[in-house]
Amino acid sequence: MISKATKPYLVRAIWEWCADNGYTAYLAVQVDENTRVPAEFVKNGEIILNISADATHKLTLGNDLIQFAARFGGVSRECSVPMAAVRGVFARENGEGMFFQAQAQDAPAVEPPVREPAAAPAVTTPGGPSGPAPSSPNGRKSHLQIVK
Repeated sequence: MISKATKPYLVRAIWEWCADNGYTAYLAVQVDENTRVPAEFVKNGEIILNISADATHKLTLGNDLIQFAARFGGVSRECSVPMAAVRGVFARENGEGMFFQAQAQDAPAVEPPVREPAAAPAVTTPGGPSGPAPSSPNGRKSHLQIVK
């Protein structure tokens, strides 16, 4: 069974957390050809949007798309942001929230790699740096080097 991506659920959760605590929810977006936002407010291919209940009208935080209407310079504009373009959702007041790794719009979501346990610190051998390198528990030669 293929599970659904977690990003939409996390975006909704942080948005709700902001609303419950009286914070202003902001959305960081990487703008591309599929993103409908006012171009005059895009800087370096990115835009930060206020998506709080007070700033938006008809806000829909869907699994694939975030849609809403908002006022920009006093003019109401329709906005549409693909979930793949969302780089983060956070509270303006304290910066707390969640940020996501960049992902191609057409590429399927890939789970992050499982992290290996931290390597043991380098061991100084009696022979110094030119001495034999210690071996790891699996019998392979260590890739660690002593740096002075």
